[in-house]
Amino acid sequence: MQQPEVAGFYDARTGSVQYVVACPRSRKCAVIDPVLDFDEKSGSTATTNADAILDYINSRNLELEWILDTHPHADHFSATRYLKTRTGVSIAIGEHVREVQRIWQRIYNFSDLPCDGSQWDRLFCDGDRFNIGELEARVMHSPGHTLASITYVIGDAAFIHDTLFMPDSGSARADFPGGSASDLWQSIQDILGLPDRTRLFTGHDYRPGGRKAVWESSVAEQKAKNSHVAGQSQQDFIRLREARDRTLPMPKLILHALQVNIRGGELPQVEENGRRYLRIPLDALPGSVWGS
Repeated sequence: MQQPEVAGFYDARTGSVQYVVACPRSRKCAVIDPVLDFDEKSGSTATTNADAILDYINSRNLELEWILDTHPHADHFSATRYLKTRTGVSIAIGEHVREVQRIWQRIYNFSDLPCDGSQWDRLFCDGDRFNIGELEARVMHSPGHTLASITYVIGDAAFIHDTLFMPDSGSARADFPGGSASDLWQSIQDILGLPDRTRLFTGHDYRPGGRKAVWESSVAEQKAKNSHVAGQSQQDFIRLREARDRTLPMPKLILHALQVNIRGGELPQVEENGRRYLRIPLDALPGSVWGS
């Protein structure tokens, strides 16, 4: 099985993990789920995370071929558009992003938003294959956390976004608009159907107990140790997942981030005074738990 080189870049502000996946022979690479820095208190944006990734690529004489999203994120801005502007490289996401766009178009009342995924250069279907240098990559549709979530299987590595976290952290929530605990269970089973030695790279780590941030596990480790999976039936998982989701407040940036991320990471247009503005709908997520 091919073994890509994988480098993870941890964003402590959002608990997000970004990846550079490289072909060891051709030195071609892809970036997965890059973060655009945003401070919700001041409204400031920055490109510190994305620039660090570009510096890494340049310092190792890698050639960027793809910029890949696993889904439209609800807890950070995507740097996909910024990296495309800097490099000219194609950006891609799963085809079901169109369904997510339609949901959030209504929430934001974005009547002019094209909900056809045209903000990306390629929309992947379940089972699609593509190459990163000499590495073959395969796409798995992995809904549950969102309708559009996909997993990238690249050699012996799978980038599983927000399905499973590290074994001590269980699984991702499934209560966003369009989410489903039942679908998430099936997506997890599909991932755990990969060979036991497959390296699994998760999209977030929230450092339970204050431990060091980590993001790599394996199929075998998840099967044996993940408390949301090991020894659980589908019914047990759904009951556990839905009960936990009812206690969780929405991510603090969900209404900030999704209006950017359903546009492929494109920030709002500059207005006549030279500033950009976010649009925050009020009372758009009824029943949400209030944060402290």
